[in-house]
Amino acid sequence: MALTKDDINDLRYAKMLLENPSLAARVSNLLGTPIEKGFEHLPATWKDAVQRATEKSLGKALNFAIRTMNDRTRPASSDKTHKILVLAAGAGGGTFGLPALTIELPVTTTIMLRSIADIARSEGEQISLLETKIACLEVFALGGRSKSDDGAETGYFVVRAALARTISEATNYIAELGLAREGAPALVKLIASLASRFGIIVSEKAAAQAIPLIGAAGGALINTIFIEHFQNMARGHFIIRRLERRYDKELIRQEYDKLDL
Repeated sequence: MALTKDDINDLRYAKMLLENPSLAARVSNLLGTPIEKGFEHLPATWKDAVQRATEKSLGKALNFAIRTMNDRTRPASSDKTHKILVLAAGAGGGTFGLPALTIELPVTTTIMLRSIADIARSEGEQISLLETKIACLEVFALGGRSKSDDGAETGYFVVRAALARTISEATNYIAELGLAREGAPALVKLIASLASRFGIIVSEKAAAQAIPLIGAAGGALINTIFIEHFQNMARGHFIIRRLERRYDKELIRQEYDKLDL
């Protein structure tokens, strides 16, 4: 079954979103300063702080996703509303710098998860399904590419394949036992897998906010770019999943690889 012209255009749009993430470049253009300069202003313990904040945020997001997200029919996602909420959280984070990251990031991540779920619903997903809830969390692992990465190892389908077994194990565990034991190996492994990629973007965000004179206004703008990045990843991800429900998954992968941007 061949893809329709509209579906090919949707697939091309999804690939454009998913394969051109460049959060750091957008932040650097906004600030007029290479984001690498921000790393020079971070304290010696910044890596530990980012790691703790990232894992804490994803742990809370996992719990939130499983317990509270449900189906609500909506004609379109409320991207702007979620951007405003994250902008407000970023203003506070920008005022207090890296120490505020452990407080601000879980709030921002939760808001972003709601936005991701909203986008998923607009692409025809049933949020009440456990598989879809995990797919929403999977978005945090997308687009975590850095300059030193080999693009062949960070493409959208490669990342999904790398996460597939971990996601399957966690999904099966939650389906059978719920979140009664959040320290269970399957869940710990899932959080670690997501955090290893989400942490790249969080590190870039922290570095940007560490640049002198950023302040509340700069923190708000950086957070706006931060959520827009993951809204783009979510839109691309759930367009692909919509097309995979309509066609053969392998066909979508083949057509995706053929498309030139």
